[in-house]
Amino acid sequence: MSNSVQDALSLAARILFVALFLPAGIGKLTGFDGTVGYIASVGLPLPAVGAALALVVEIAGSLALLAGYGTRIAALVLAAFTLVASFFFHAYWAAPADQAYVAQLLFFKNIAVVGGLLALAAHGAGRWSLDARRA
Repeated sequence: MSNSVQDALSLAARILFVALFLPAGIGKLTGFDGTVGYIASVGLPLPAVGAALALVVEIAGSLALLAGYGTRIAALVLAAFTLVASFFFHAYWAAPADQAYVAQLLFFKNIAVVGGLLALAAHGAGRWSLDARRA
């Protein structure tokens, strides 16, 4: 595969991750009270702190991926965040039978997202990034 194709695919991957995480982070920011309530509903401590942390991770991580700045670290942070969130918010094994299927789909979708983020962390942002300009 040529370098230009690899660079285009790396940029596309970064943009597609941004399409997932940035709206979620902005939604947490604009609907902060609802996010706090949702976090509290699963029994996590300090839901306001958790909501603030989640929105910072999603927004800052998205902007880092978009620019290709600190890409490997941003991808690892987003991967860890997504993995942890999956166990608390898509616990299909504890969901009522009529909700288990959708929860399971969301859980494994998130696991696939973690896999993609780990690949991005392993391979970096590509040449079309601020990381490449710094190197």
